[in-house]
Amino acid sequence: MIAAALSFAAGCLAALGLGTLVPPARKGRAAPRLLGVLARSGTRHRPPLDLERRIAAAGRPGGLGAREVMAAKLAAAVAGALVGTLMGTLAPGRLGALLIVAAPVGGFLAPDLWLARRAAERARVVRRELPAMLDLLRVTVDAGASLPAALAEVGARAGGPLATEWSAVAREVSLGVPAAEALEAMACRLPQPEVQALCAALDRARRHGAPLGRALSAQARDARVALRRRVQEDAAKAGPKIQLVVALLLVPSVLLMVAAALVSALLDSGGGL
Repeated sequence: MIAAALSFAAGCLAALGLGTLVPPARKGRAAPRLLGVLARSGTRHRPPLDLERRIAAAGRPGGLGAREVMAAKLAAAVAGALVGTLMGTLAPGRLGALLIVAAPVGGFLAPDLWLARRAAERARVVRRELPAMLDLLRVTVDAGASLPAALAEVGARAGGPLATEWSAVAREVSLGVPAAEALEAMACRLPQPEVQALCAALDRARRHGAPLGRALSAQARDARVALRRRVQEDAAKAGPKIQLVVALLLVPSVLLMVAAALVSALLDSGGGL
């Protein structure tokens, strides 16, 4: 019994450590039908606006809306409460009460953490693609295309979240939406400082009649500087994070596995603890 418990704890720590080191998935699938059913049959209160912004920053994975995410949060809280109650009855002492209280809270917050990881991954992709795509946009504008036409052309030829957003801006402008409003909406969906600075520079160039090529060249240069600085900062932070995960999760899991093997050997030999 003790060996099985130690093995289970070791497996949980190892899975948690490896899950921390593995990057999140880049693309999401369609939302399950159950979330749609729960969203339609759920509460009538309007979801918070901050949730809408976080979903948009995450790229609206699987076409999820705020109601579907709220339904997922409630479903995860109920599932966490069931699992926490089941595990709490088996856990000793106050640990059982802590599991009963913490499990539904963790389930309710799990979709928020998932959205945050999706948004962070999307932001990294956008920052990596921005300098090269700005160069393409500058070349297209210098060739004589208007800004909406250049955004549509570059968005159609490239891939990724930034190209998708540029294509969306071009479609909105073609449907009669003012360019300033379309750029502002893109800045809300991509709340990175580099994208917001780009939208502001494009709007200033449009209002004052300044050459777009010069503004785009300056934005590409600033984006490369910002990308280089972020890469250096991420590299400096990666080492301590990996060491922390290894020291607190992976090493204890190995020690627990060794302890489980020793306990099992003692029990098989007829010894006692």
